Amino acid sequence: MEIPKTLLQAIQYFSDEQVCIDTVALMRWENGPVCPDCGTDGPYYLSRQRRWKCRMKTCRRQFSVKVGTIFEDSPIPLQKWLPAFWLLTNCKNGISSHELARSLSVTQKTAWFMLHRIRVAMETKTLYKLGGKGGGAVEVDESYLAPKPNRMHADRKAKRGLGEFGRAGVVVMGMLDRELRQVRAKVIPDVKRETLQNEILANVDRKSKIYTDQFGSYDMLRWAGQDYVHKTVNHLEEYVRGQVHTQGIENFWSLLKRGLRGTYVAVEPFHLDAYVTEQVFRYNNRATKDNPLTDADRFALALSQVSGKRLTYKQVTGKEGLRSV
Repeated sequence: MEIPKTLLQAIQYFSDEQVCIDTVALMRWENGPVCPDCGTDGPYYLSRQRRWKCRMKTCRRQFSVKVGTIFEDSPIPLQKWLPAFWLLTNCKNGISSHELARSLSVTQKTAWFMLHRIRVAMETKTLYKLGGKGGGAVEVDESYLAPKPNRMHADRKAKRGLGEFGRAGVVVMGMLDRELRQVRAKVIPDVKRETLQNEILANVDRKSKIYTDQFGSYDMLRWAGQDYVHKTVNHLEEYVRGQVHTQGIENFWSLLKRGLRGTYVAVEPFHLDAYVTEQVFRYNNRATKDNPLTDADRFALALSQVSGKRLTYKQVTGKEGLRSV
């Protein structure tokens, strides 16, 4: 299968629903479709209904390519889903639900739900730790994400607990592996020493070099039982001292905040982790000298991760637990 190279080619290529079905099926099942109930391969394809039927007499389950993916129970055709995938994975600052709604001729509410489902597909689970097998350099930093207090009503400011100077907000912690140029980021409940250092212990390999600012919660990190080499930079006096700096993770923060403030504008704290996941996916799969990924590569990678994930409308609106993967 040849993946289109540009947005124009993608729109033309995925204008046929059968082509879309074949594309998603190939991404899901490299060796051919498999019944989601009994696991039997080689089902019959019902061309008029555009779905498969299990050949086992004890099953006979009929299923579409959407079953068991983020597309499940969605009445939106794949002709609209796949261009939405292309846009979100390749627009550097994201795409708003209003813009997507106009582009796909759907309602804003539908576009908003589609984008959240795509963000679930963009989640990438990894088992390796940053810093390689020890000795690698990892930048660690945290950032407060909150609306600008001078643009908020006093009642809304008080409700969010921003205070007079607007310091409080949702805390996001990020770690950047300089060698791999890979970042990990997530929303954390607070900036206490225990919280920050537990995240470092869980994600950074022992004996790695860790560079942070002089925030007090990073103190005593070298004694955390993993033989870390911890060096700090004082941002009141300097930003770079040789190899000691956090400029790489600061670049990620600038990209994240640009999207939140310029594209999405009003993001509730409940959904912030999903927007962080979106930016992490684009950052980790951007084109570099060593790994020249294209728009088609990012699209194919995100589409290959749709299986086994589900997000319902009750979950995304907070009426039924949290997002599940």
